[in-house]
Amino acid sequence: METPKQSSVAHPTFAVVGHPNKGKSSIVSALALDDSVHISNTSGTTTKKRSFPLSVDGRVLYELFDTPGFQRARRVLAWLEKHDVPADKRHEIVQRFINEHQEDTRFNDEIELLTPIMEGAGIIYVVDASKPYGEEYEAEMEILRWTGQPSMALINHIDDNDYSQEWKRALGQYFKMVRTFNPMQTSLAQHMSILESMAQLKEEWIAPVKASMKLFEQYQEQMLERSAALLTTLLYESLSMVERFPVKTEEVYAEDKEKVEEKYKEKLRTMEVNVQEQIEKIWNHEHLQKTQEMLTLDEMDLFSKETASVFGLTRKELIITGATSGAAAGAGIDLLFAGHTLLLGGLIGGVVGGTGAYFGFNELSEVKVLGQTMGKRYLEIGPMENRNFPYILLGRALYHTVQVASISHAAREVFDMKMDQTFKAQWLSDTLRKNLETYHKKFRSGKSVEPKDLKAYEALIHQTLKALLEGE
Repeated sequence: METPKQSSVAHPTFAVVGHPNKGKSSIVSALALDDSVHISNTSGTTTKKRSFPLSVDGRVLYELFDTPGFQRARRVLAWLEKHDVPADKRHEIVQRFINEHQEDTRFNDEIELLTPIMEGAGIIYVVDASKPYGEEYEAEMEILRWTGQPSMALINHIDDNDYSQEWKRALGQYFKMVRTFNPMQTSLAQHMSILESMAQLKEEWIAPVKASMKLFEQYQEQMLERSAALLTTLLYESLSMVERFPVKTEEVYAEDKEKVEEKYKEKLRTMEVNVQEQIEKIWNHEHLQKTQEMLTLDEMDLFSKETASVFGLTRKELIITGATSGAAAGAGIDLLFAGHTLLLGGLIGGVVGGTGAYFGFNELSEVKVLGQTMGKRYLEIGPMENRNFPYILLGRALYHTVQVASISHAAREVFDMKMDQTFKAQWLSDTLRKNLETYHKKFRSGKSVEPKDLKAYEALIHQTLKALLEGE
C-alpha cells in the first residue's frame, strides 16, 4: 500500500474542513488575518483548496487551507469501509482513495479537502451550532478519523439559534478538542486561545506554535507602533503645513484668496485619506469595503460644526488648555484663533456669554500677502492656527484606527465610519489634552520640531491607541 505524503514545511499547517456553508472560509480569513479569502453564502463557492499562510517579517507562523465542503461523504466512507484493515493502516486506505479517484469529478471536493490532510495538515472541523446536529455529519467525521491526523472542532454560530450542547456531545466522540469560535467577533485573546488549542493537537507542534504565538503578539505591537507613527506624522504635517499661491497682479482678489484656501483644505483632506489607507494596509484590511462618505467626508467634513462637536474641544476645554492666551478681554471676545484677518467660510461663530468665545471652526489660518525681492507676490496660508483642529483630526484618526483594528477579516459588510457621540470621552482626558497641547503648540509654531518631541507625541498616541483597543 502507498503511504501518505509527509509535509516538509517547518511551520504547522491546518486544513479547515466541514459541511458546505458552515463558515469555513470565514474562520480561515479571521485566523489568517487575510481579507482576500472569498466568502459567500452560496453553497459550493469554494471548489479548490487554497493556502493562506500568516507571515510576520517574512516568517510563516502557520498555514491554513480553505477547502471545499464534503459533498459525497457517505459514498466515500462506504468505499473506505470495504477495506478491512486495522486502525494503524486506515490512513493508507484514505491515500489510496485519493490516488484512485484523482480524475473522478464526482469526488473532486473530497479529494481537494483530504489532500492537504494527508500531506500532514492538522484538521479543524467546522460546524454551525445554530443548526441542529444530524447523523449526516457522522460520515464526514468518520472519514476524518480514518486519516489519523490530529484534529479539533470549532463550533461556529451563523444564526441566533443555539444547538451547541448537542453538538458538543457528538463532537467530543470524534475530536480531541472542541472549541467555540465566532470569526466575526475576534479579539487578540480569542485568537491566542485558538492558537493554544492548535498547539495541543500534536506534540511536535507545541514548540513551533508557541513560538508563533509570541511572534503574533509582537506583530500586534508592531501594528500599533506603526499606526501611532502614522498618526503623529499626520498631525505634525497638518499643523505645520504652509500653502502658497502666486499672485500675478498688483491687486489681490477675493477669488485668489479662495483658491489658496481651498487648496489648503484639499491638501488636509487628502492627507487624512492617505493615512486612513495606510492604516488599513497595516492592519491587513486592504480589501475593506467602505462607503464613499468615509473617503470624501461629505457628511462629516473636517471643517464642519458637527465634527467639532463630536471630536473637537468644547469652549471650556479650549480655555483649560490655554487656548485663550492673548485674548481681547475688553471686547468681550476671546480670540481663540489669534491673528485671523480673513474668515474662511465664516458661517459659524459668534459671541457667547459674558466672556465670550469665537468658535470659528472654518477659520484655520490667516491668509497673508507676501512679496519677494524679485518683485513676485504670493498668498500664503498656514501653519494651522485653529486650536480645535488638531483634536478634531486626531479624534477622527483614532476612531478610524480603532475601528479598522477591531474589524474581523471575515467581515464583508460595508464599513461606514459613523460618529460615536461617546468616543471623545473614551480617550481625551484632561491630562492627555494638556500634554497634547504642548506639542500642538510646537507643531503650529512654524519652527522646526525636535525628533525627541515627535517621539514623545508618538508615545502618547501609542498609549492612547493601546488603551482604546484593550477597552480600558
